[in-house]
Amino acid sequence: MRVLLIEDDRVLGEAVRDHVAADGHAVDWSATLAEGREHLHVISYELVLLDLHLPDGKGIEFLKALRRENNDTPVIILTARDQLSDRIEGLNSGADDYLVKPFDLGELSARLAAVARRYAGSPNPLIRLGPVEIDQARRVVVINGKETMLTSREWAVLDQFLRRPGITVGKAQIEDALYAFGAEIESNTVEVYVSRLRKKIGRNAITTVRGLGYRLAAP
Repeated sequence: MRVLLIEDDRVLGEAVRDHVAADGHAVDWSATLAEGREHLHVISYELVLLDLHLPDGKGIEFLKALRRENNDTPVIILTARDQLSDRIEGLNSGADDYLVKPFDLGELSARLAAVARRYAGSPNPLIRLGPVEIDQARRVVVINGKETMLTSREWAVLDQFLRRPGITVGKAQIEDALYAFGAEIESNTVEVYVSRLRKKIGRNAITTVRGLGYRLAAP
C-alpha cells in the first residue's frame, strides 16, 4: 500500500516508517499537518497514520476536515493520549483504529492490515484462487498443502491485485505502492515481481492486459 505517516517525533517516525516499509509498503513521512495535506493533494493514499499533536495543529481537526471533504482514506490514530474519552473522540471523528504510544510495531502491522482488508471488502484473511490459498495475515501461499512465503515486495504487488480482483491494475498503480517520494523507480521492477508471483501462485492467476496492466483472476 501507499501509506502516509504524519508524525513529528523523529525517533518514533523513523521507527514506524522503517517498519512499515519493511512490510512492503511505500511510506511518505510528514512532520507537519501542512506537509501531510500537500501529500494528500497529489497522491491517492490507501492509509494514513496520524499523530494527534503536531507543531502546526491538532490531528483530530485534520481528521475531521478530511471527513468533511468526503475523503474516506482509512486513518489510524497514533497518540500518547490514552483516556477513554480521547479514543471515543477519535473514533467518532472518523478514525478507523486507535493505537496508544508506546505500541508494539508488530501490532501496528496487524492493525494496518486489518483496516486495509475491511476497506477492500475482504475482512477474511484467507482468499482462495482455485487450488491456491492466500493467507493475508501470514503472507503465505498454500498450494496442495505446501506453504510458500512471499517477500515484502512480492506481497506489496500481490496486495494491489487482491484489492481489485478481476480488475486491471496499471503499472503506475503498482509502482505507487512500491516507491515513496524521491525513490528511484527501476523500469522493469513491476515485470520482475509479477513474474515471481506467477511462479508462486500459478501462471494463469495473473493475466497481462496489453497496454493497460495486469489482472488477477477473481476468487
